[in-house]
Amino acid sequence: MKNFIKLLCVTFASMLFLCACTPKDTQTVVQFSSWGSKSEIDILKPILNDFELENPDIKVEFMHIPQNYFQKIHLLFASNTAPDVIFMNNLYLPLYANAGLLEDLSESGLVDENFYKQPVSALSFNGKIYGIARDVSNLVIYYNKDLFDKYNQPYPDKNTTLKDFLALSQNLTDRNNGIFGISFEEEPMFYLPYLMSEGGGILSDDLKTEILDTPESQRGIRFYADLRGKYHTAPRKNESASATMAQMFLQEKLAMHICGRWLVPKYRESANFNWDIAPFPKGSAGSIVPLDASGWTISAGSKHKEESMRLIKYLSSKESLEKMSASGLIVPARIDAANSKYFLDGGKPENAKVFLDIIETSKPTPVSINYNEVLDRTKQKLEKEFNGAGL
Repeated sequence: MKNFIKLLCVTFASMLFLCACTPKDTQTVVQFSSWGSKSEIDILKPILNDFELENPDIKVEFMHIPQNYFQKIHLLFASNTAPDVIFMNNLYLPLYANAGLLEDLSESGLVDENFYKQPVSALSFNGKIYGIARDVSNLVIYYNKDLFDKYNQPYPDKNTTLKDFLALSQNLTDRNNGIFGISFEEEPMFYLPYLMSEGGGILSDDLKTEILDTPESQRGIRFYADLRGKYHTAPRKNESASATMAQMFLQEKLAMHICGRWLVPKYRESANFNWDIAPFPKGSAGSIVPLDASGWTISAGSKHKEESMRLIKYLSSKESLEKMSASGLIVPARIDAANSKYFLDGGKPENAKVFLDIIETSKPTPVSINYNEVLDRTKQKLEKEFNGAGL
């Protein structure tokens, strides 16, 4: 018994010695910023804790910026206090990469054949990779199967054309009961599929020309505007009032809603009806939706680039992305994580694989360094188109 107690004392002393050999003040602190809802952060924090356990020489200082994210990142860069690792999307990445504020990760070894090429492309600038993709962001049609059944309409699928889509929106609109066939939002992301599927867009692929006035783009704009104006199968501003399109879908006032994967957790939790997803309908150029991506970048001014790369490698691993996708929140940028049971078998939507199937036909959004200015001009041009007299 005495020998056993002696052994315990020696073991405990050894543990204390080992702990004393790696004091906290010798840890490298890596600052990491991200946006995200509470539910998203609740998924992220345990992953960061696991990283610290496996990398005791690194302490992650997490900077959660839930609102006005890029305005605050601008200020941090301006004051030379930018975080080491910065979560970023493809809409802002060119601005920072062009200014020399982001580390070139092309030769980092963090991207391999397990990643879809489209999000890798989306987080690249001038042929160089600046962000390691976490997710693919594309758009699908969410549809209320109960309303389709009630009005005896066929469910949309990969063969649905824009002509079919218009007919569905008309047949599902029941204004006497406050039901509209399709959603309508004035943010460019939501009408880009109409333009792209007709062969148009907002900015040319070489980023040099605004193409909103081309015949192809105008055809898509006209179709979209007519859903609200001419056919009135989409709600006008005064009819949606303060409700979002997601809220109207949950209230069963919308038969179809065009949106991305981020709504899956909300619809799983709150929808009291049967629903599923389908690809965007085919236009004259096919079914093409914009593909965006978010991922992790490293500040060019970081003093801890090696440790930052270790963090990104951990966050972008198959295991970490499976944990992030299990809630339904994201479409993983890794092929192996996207095709895992965590993404495909997590519950509704039944046709979850649609999110993966359309990656091949999705198109990374052409984004220039002055893209926000381009979008401002686009919104001004289309304000009257979407809200003309009588709407």
